[in-house]
Amino acid sequence: MQDIRDIERIAVIGAGLIGSSWAALAMGHGLNVSAYDPAPGAEEKFRHTVERAREQLAALGLANTGQYQFTNDLDEALQGVDFVQENGPENESAKRALLSRLDAELPPEIIIASSTSALLRSTIVADCRNKRRVIVAHPFNPPHLVPLVEIVGEDEAIVDRAAAFYRSLDRRPVVLQREMPGHVANRLASALYREAVYLVEQGVASVAEIDAALCNGPGLRWALMGPHMTYHLGGGEGGIAGYLAHLGPSQVRRWQSLGTPSLDEDVQQRIIEGVAEEAAGRTIAQLEERRDEGLLALLRARKLVSE
Repeated sequence: MQDIRDIERIAVIGAGLIGSSWAALAMGHGLNVSAYDPAPGAEEKFRHTVERAREQLAALGLANTGQYQFTNDLDEALQGVDFVQENGPENESAKRALLSRLDAELPPEIIIASSTSALLRSTIVADCRNKRRVIVAHPFNPPHLVPLVEIVGEDEAIVDRAAAFYRSLDRRPVVLQREMPGHVANRLASALYREAVYLVEQGVASVAEIDAALCNGPGLRWALMGPHMTYHLGGGEGGIAGYLAHLGPSQVRRWQSLGTPSLDEDVQQRIIEGVAEEAAGRTIAQLEERRDEGLLALLRARKLVSE
């Protein structure tokens, strides 16, 4: 059985935004990367994204000693690799075909991890012979800064090895006990966004004010602990049991008032105009830079709290 300490070279299959971020993270931890993407202009975009990400990782104290090679030949990309991080298009048929090919060409001990955000593992591995070694490993964007990796698999030993590998990259693996569309984090995010859209639809507050309510309220606490632990503290001396006994009914009343908005053209336009107003003329690249600077600051702060 492969030991994670033997992983020295990983293949990043699909080197777009997510793949290049994975690659930078691996190199930041001293691993070498074989990157593959057949799209025109992919290598130039990959280099640009990787270099920016590696600068950010250096600011976090990572050595960045790993090296990479880029190729548009899949067979070349798989030569001598110890782990595969697949980041192909979020398309079921394309993903099935790619995973099947990877499974057919790689030695059986190599773990194949798929960065799918919503596709079910049981579906995308359907054409693989060695299904057990193929897992879902879903990151949050950008993977080199956001620690979460959601893992779905059927072989406990393989899942454990994969989780240990991601922990070696300072990630926080969350292992699902069974598959679910959208996994865990995207389902939570979708539930929240549904209500945010409903508040816009109902004219309760502007897009900017809704965003501000989250960032300046529960979002601060959620950076440190999740909803269950947050409400555990909200229960005072009685903890979560006290909270559920005394304030559970008020939660139920709020659940009953939550909305299911229509995402028609009018609502979409109101959201688009609201986001444009909140962005205040800043480009996507400028907003990404602001986000990443904030994430770096949060990561430093979380590290101080944990020490």
